[in-house]
Amino acid sequence: MPGELGRLLELHRKEQDRECLLVGQEWQDTGFIFTSPVGAPLVPSTNYDAWKQLLADAKVRDGRLHDARHTAATVLLILGVPERVVMQIMGWSSTAMATRYQHVTGGILADVAQRVGGLIWEVAKTADEGGPEGSKGAR
Repeated sequence: MPGELGRLLELHRKEQDRECLLVGQEWQDTGFIFTSPVGAPLVPSTNYDAWKQLLADAKVRDGRLHDARHTAATVLLILGVPERVVMQIMGWSSTAMATRYQHVTGGILADVAQRVGGLIWEVAKTADEGGPEGSKGAR
């Protein structure tokens, strides 16, 4: 987990501790990380409304909360995180899940094209200079 996220979760826990003190005996110790102000599980429609508001505030396209899971998996792909590590982070038991959640983006394709192109032109340059890949002028 990124350190920044850990710090945010710690701040959230402290806020929950304050909420618990404020409501006293009304607090429901459910063990959930995100709860109502009295510790109860969040109502799905509240979660939905908060998610939609977050998207609007961030000025990003509308989407389902579940779409954030696809985004997270794709970001891990873009970062080049090994598949076994992605499986652990995402809680997958099968590599088949990667094909459902990770989406190859135009940026990934452009990066691969640039790297392949770089290799081709480097080999051609070495060959033109009479390097180990071939003699000067050989094609």
